Amino acid sequence: MKKILVLGISVCMTLAFVSCKSSESAYKKAYEKAKQHELVDSLQTSSTATEAATSVTAPYTVKKSVSNSTGIRQEKVTVVSGKDMLKKYSVVVGSFGVKANADGLKDWLDARGYGATVAFNAEKAMYRVIVNTFDDRSSAETARDEFKAKYPERADFQGSWLLYRLD
Repeated sequence: MKKILVLGISVCMTLAFVSCKSSESAYKKAYEKAKQHELVDSLQTSSTATEAATSVTAPYTVKKSVSNSTGIRQEKVTVVSGKDMLKKYSVVVGSFGVKANADGLKDWLDARGYGATVAFNAEKAMYRVIVNTFDDRSSAETARDEFKAKYPERADFQGSWLLYRLD
């Protein structure tokens, strides 16, 4: 009788451990998403504190046509989510090592009317969040500068850059 009871408990414990394994990835995704939200919140808080400090010392002005020719990188990327119609020049507004974080920013941008795309750079193992794409460099630079001007409170968007797609 004891052998059957011990065998039954062993089978139940084995099934419990096996069934918990499938929830590991869901927990990991939720954890990474929470960490990303925490990072965004801390960036917004530090951005607000910086804006408050600068508003005391000097008025804040937004430049609408700032050209930064050094903000172009050449990479070979493949689209992993979103529209697969990347042209030669793309405006990259986020870069992540974890796909779930890139998808979170893509969803945030899509909710605001952008048709964002997530592209993967295999050489650097990075996911690039692309907000717009163009055939010519000047249109891409203008779009990048307008995007930065639209979100001056987002410090992470102020680092937006241009991607020249290699075939």
